[in-house]
Amino acid sequence: MPEPSPCPPPSGAPRWVAMVHEAARDSWVPAAQSPYRTPVLYAVGEMTRTVRARGAELTLALWGPEGDGWRLYGTPEERAAAERPVVGDEQGDLAEPGESAEPREPSETSEPSGTGEPDKLAERMANRRHQVLTAALSRAGLYDLAPEDGAAVRALAGRLDEPTVRRVAHWLAAAAGASAAG
Repeated sequence: MPEPSPCPPPSGAPRWVAMVHEAARDSWVPAAQSPYRTPVLYAVGEMTRTVRARGAELTLALWGPEGDGWRLYGTPEERAAAERPVVGDEQGDLAEPGESAEPREPSETSEPSGTGEPDKLAERMANRRHQVLTAALSRAGLYDLAPEDGAAVRALAGRLDEPTVRRVAHWLAAAAGASAAG
C-alpha cells in the first residue's frame, strides 16, 4: 500500500480533530471533532475497532490546539516510532534503544489536561437524564409539575444511571398506555 500524502491541518479554529485518510482519493477528511480530546480519542477507538472488524486498516492523524494554532499529535509516522522495541536498563526503567533511561521532567508544552471536561460531561449527562424523565412524565400525562416535583426529578436524574432512567421512563410510558386503553 502506498504511503498516504501528508495530513494538512483542519480548517477553522483549533480544536481536537481526527482526520482519516481516504486512499481512493488520496485525501484526508475529518472523522471526529470536539473541543476536548477524550471524545475524539473515544471515537477514534470505535472507528478503528469497526474498520478492523471488517478486515481493513485505518490511517488516522490527530490534530489539536497548541497556543493559537494547530499541532499534529498523532500520525502514522509517530505510530511507527512508538512501535519501536523498548528495552529496560539495570534498574528496570524503560527507555528506547539509544536513549538514556534518566527520568524526564514533564514539559510545560505537554498536552493540555482538559480541566473542566469531566464536570461538563457529568452535567450534560445529568441534563440528559433529566430530559428523559421529564419527557416520560409528559407522556404519562403529568405536564404541570410543581416545584417539589421538579426537585424530585432533578434528584432522580442526579442519582440514577442512564439504563435505570430509561427503565423508569419505560414504566411511565407503559403506565400511560395502560391508562389510555382502560
